[in-house]
This record gives sequence, structure tokens and C-alpha cells, in this order.
Amino acid sequence: MKRPGEARGRVGVLLVLPALAVFVVFFVIPLVNVLITSFHNYSQTTGIGTRWTLENYSKFLGDPYYLGILWRTMRISVVTTVVTLLLGYPLAMILMSTRGRTRNYLVLFLLSPLLISMVIRAYGWVIILGNRGPVADLLGLVGIHPPSMLYNEFAVELGMVHVFLAYMVLPILGSLESIDPSVVRAAQSLGAGRWRTFRSILLPLSLPGISAGSVMVFSLTASSFVTPMILGGPRVPVMSDLAYDQTAVLLNWPYGSAVGYILIAVTLALLLLYSRIVGGRGGAVPVR
Repeated sequence: MKRPGEARGRVGVLLVLPALAVFVVFFVIPLVNVLITSFHNYSQTTGIGTRWTLENYSKFLGDPYYLGILWRTMRISVVTTVVTLLLGYPLAMILMSTRGRTRNYLVLFLLSPLLISMVIRAYGWVIILGNRGPVADLLGLVGIHPPSMLYNEFAVELGMVHVFLAYMVLPILGSLESIDPSVVRAAQSLGAGRWRTFRSILLPLSLPGISAGSVMVFSLTASSFVTPMILGGPRVPVMSDLAYDQTAVLLNWPYGSAVGYILIAVTLALLLLYSRIVGGRGGAVPVR
């Protein structure tokens, strides 16, 4: 006779199997295939040669131009993450303190960029930041010659912040709402001011949300394609653009695969380093 625990365990495995099969077929197998392709040589006839080689990785790591693209991608990702954190934390605190319709409207406003196509969002910023857009017209009214606001890193970062702000706010909001209000009241009753309460209570206990939001924003920014292509153009090439050009334009699948895996490796390494730094601090209230 089967024990109840064993029966529940088998049922759980059967329920997980369909999702696991989809994950393996549509994610794991393609990633493994791309990894294998990255270690092959390029063939002008078939695209993917039969010879195993490391030249795709050595070509990237030995060229300052490609390393500059990698550095630019990481720089844009870091700036976007920091700006979304600086904007998102106060917004999360405002959402935590509001109730009713006001909060619903704020959440809808926050999520509204995610309800619109990425292409439409990006071209909306092209209109706003263009030489004849509202920003340029406003600067012209006050006698300021409008600088070039398109096809540079500023435009890309602005578009990224607009898109990914919600991914920073929602995890932080979840962490803030999980804090026991009695802890804050106890700190205030012991004479802690607002800044001391924030620094010693709210910020340490919300670190898990900050960490989760930062990981999501950094990862999504590093792999973004549409926004950098439209707002940055050929003047601001990033890793996703480079991978697309190599695979879809030049049909150099081995090198494009290597570019993709270099991006994955560098992103994972930075996220692991960030988790090691921040991970051990979350949830602990320092004693003073």
C-alpha cells in the first residue's frame, strides 16, 4: 500500500512534467544548440562549418571594438538599473501609503508602458526627443538651442527607464508591504526620526525587493533589442544588435552565437557578484 506522502509526491511530479517538458524543448535545447554552434567555424556555403574552434570567442575578446560594445551594454544596463532604483523606491513608498482609487490609478499609470508595443513606445520617444518635438520646441521658447537628444546613450537609457520602472517598483513594494508595521511604530516610539527609521528599518528589510528588482531590470536591459535599435541606432550598438547583425544580416551563425553566450556569461557573472554583495544583507535589521 502506498503511503500518502509518496502518492502526493508522484502526483506533484506528474503535474510538473508538462511544464518541465515545455521548458526543456523550447528553452534548454535551443540554448544547447546555440552553444554548440558557437564552437563551430563559419562557412560561406552553409553558414555553419563542421570544424570545432575557439576562434569566435578569441575574435570577440581580442578586438577592442567588440569589447567596447560589451562595455557600452553593461554601462547602459547599470545606469538604467540605478535610475530605476532611485525613481522606483520613492514611488513604491508612495504606493504603500496610498489606498483606494488613488492607488489603483497609480498602479495603472505605472503599468501602462507594459500595455503598449515596444516599437510604439520607442517611436513615441523618437517624436518627443526629435529636433521638432515638444522638448525641442519648449527649449526654443526659452532661448536654448536644443541639443541632439536622439541616437545616443541618453535616449536609450531614457527609453529603458520608461519601460522597466515597473519591474523595480513592484518587488520593492512587495518587500515594503511585508514589513510588520509594529516594527516601524516601535522604532518611532523609541525616538527614531523618519530618516533613522528608513535607514535602520525600511531599507534593510526591503533589500530583497531591491535585489529582485535590480536583477530583473539589469537582465532585461542587457538583452533589450528594439529600444536600443530605435533610440540608439547605429551610433549606439549594443550586444543584442551585434548578435542580430551577425546572425540575420551576415548569416554568421557561429559568431552570432558566441556573441550571445558572451553576453549571457558576463551578465550572469555580474548578477552573481551582485547577489553575493547584497544577498547576505537582506532581512537583517542592524542593532544600534
